[in-house]
Amino acid sequence: MCGIVGYIGDKKATPILINGLLRLEYRGYDSAGISTIETNGISNMKNKGRVKNLYDIEGIDNLAGTIGIAHTRWATHGKPSKDNSHPHLDNSNTFAVVHNGIIENYHELRDFLTNKGYHFRSETDTEVIPNLIHYYFSNDNGDDEQKLLKAVNRACKDLVGSYAIEVICSDYPDKMIIARKDSPLVIGTAYGENYISSDIPAILSFTKNFYLLNDNEFVELYKDKANFFDKDLNEIKKEIKNIEWDATAAEKDGYEDFMLKEIFEQPNSVRETIGSHLKKGEICCFDDLDITKEYLASLSKIWIVACGTAMHAGLAAKPVLEKLLSIPVEVDIASEFRYRDPLVNDKMLVIYISQSGETADTIAALKLAKSKGAKTLAISNVIGSSITREADFTIYTHAGPEIAVASTKAYTSQIVLLDILAIYFAEIIGKYPKDDIEILKNDILSLPGKVEKVLKDLDLIKNFAKKVYTEKDMYFLGRGIDYAVALEASLKLKEISYIHSDAYAAGELKHGPIALIENGISVIGIMTDPNLIEKSISNLQEVITRGAKTLIITNQELKNSSFESVLTIPEINASLSPILSVIPLQIFAYYIAKEKGLDVDKPRNLAKSVTVE
Repeated sequence: MCGIVGYIGDKKATPILINGLLRLEYRGYDSAGISTIETNGISNMKNKGRVKNLYDIEGIDNLAGTIGIAHTRWATHGKPSKDNSHPHLDNSNTFAVVHNGIIENYHELRDFLTNKGYHFRSETDTEVIPNLIHYYFSNDNGDDEQKLLKAVNRACKDLVGSYAIEVICSDYPDKMIIARKDSPLVIGTAYGENYISSDIPAILSFTKNFYLLNDNEFVELYKDKANFFDKDLNEIKKEIKNIEWDATAAEKDGYEDFMLKEIFEQPNSVRETIGSHLKKGEICCFDDLDITKEYLASLSKIWIVACGTAMHAGLAAKPVLEKLLSIPVEVDIASEFRYRDPLVNDKMLVIYISQSGETADTIAALKLAKSKGAKTLAISNVIGSSITREADFTIYTHAGPEIAVASTKAYTSQIVLLDILAIYFAEIIGKYPKDDIEILKNDILSLPGKVEKVLKDLDLIKNFAKKVYTEKDMYFLGRGIDYAVALEASLKLKEISYIHSDAYAAGELKHGPIALIENGISVIGIMTDPNLIEKSISNLQEVITRGAKTLIITNQELKNSSFESVLTIPEINASLSPILSVIPLQIFAYYIAKEKGLDVDKPRNLAKSVTVE
């Protein structure tokens, strides 16, 4: 779960590499480093901590090499340290490698190389890679132009696990080798230069033309060309993909943090997601799904499989899909789904959600469902990401680049897209009343304006955050669809404020969790379903009588209640309420973290794209 950057061209590589690392720091930030090929061989400079610490290394400004690789790390093997940071060199300092992923058999490979006389300077799994490359390179008596490529290919065949790697060699100052398996990597190409990154936004300011790599592909990269190969080194052709994202979308634009900027971008991200699939009251742009009435009628179940926030989006969409389609929907955690032999067959559709499209557990779960005969549908925010190339069908949110580790605008866009998908399927099946579908469409079209209203008056949330930011425990309660929001709100608070919080279905409070409520505890309630409002009020009254402070997010009239703080949001169809009710709670988590002086964009121990299991 790390960030990779590379450059080959005529410019000095170091400024380009560091610029790319700064844009990728959300993927990992416990250490960083760069390697360039200089006139006297490979220079390898790295440091513990944030990318900015690279500027403190003596001599880094003097590097003149025009080919280089770089890495920002999120530790998996070995504690954060200078020795464990990337790039890693082989024993002869001839090869430098950066790596994203996990080498599961590195112990065996390390023993093999140790017996061959190699020694290791770090605790990482990655360090076996440059030494394996050296081993195969030095044992190849040939002298052809592809000798380096062959050595990298043979080394990769020994690796069990996931990897995206860049390799440079002092003997070949005009090229680098790239390979990937189950970890993201793209090549941005421009006239006379090429850029490499694990994420498109990091290099989007340099080019909009990209080669998207698939698993088990290798690249021999020069400044003015790229040669592509399969795992057996048969040459293959690649088409350039034009990416139309605006590079300035990855800048803060005057906001103090990316997370705050992305929260306030939600009117537009919701509008863009709606506009891509619902125009003039008609559902469109799902033509590539190839979903028929006969296929939907044959389904015994729909699965939604995802991790973290994306899984919570699935929970928010589950009741909408069930209501409109009359098909059971089960939401599961990707990391659990793949290890319990799920009962999946060809009578089931499995929907996978991943903001980055690179979530390792979700991709593995997708492959499992496909092997069992199920159709798979991916929902991602990143065009050409790994999950979109694995799935049978793909639809995209249009949230734009999301830089902060804690997801906000991607989450609301995912719910919007799932709700539109539910309507699309409902119109195909034809069971749900047409008039009710039209009402729901109109409510969806009203969402961007209502999101804007929610964001206009947040003083109550800020003030409540100032009151409670020193607390150690908080609780979120909701019933029905509001429970899904409670789960996501609790996760946001944990992610960026490091306050312990739990979410419960409010009706379950008296079945155990109420034992945790005592004088002064903060409880946040979400109440948006008119059919459950009286029950929810009763549940929340139970915590007030035990001394809890309360913050309520609602769009209903609360009669005869004694809640401490109540924020009223615009009324909307209950099926769509999670898109509005979560936003004040995103802000709540944000301001608590700010009151505590924390880095909201880069919370400890977390990374944006979880590309390891």
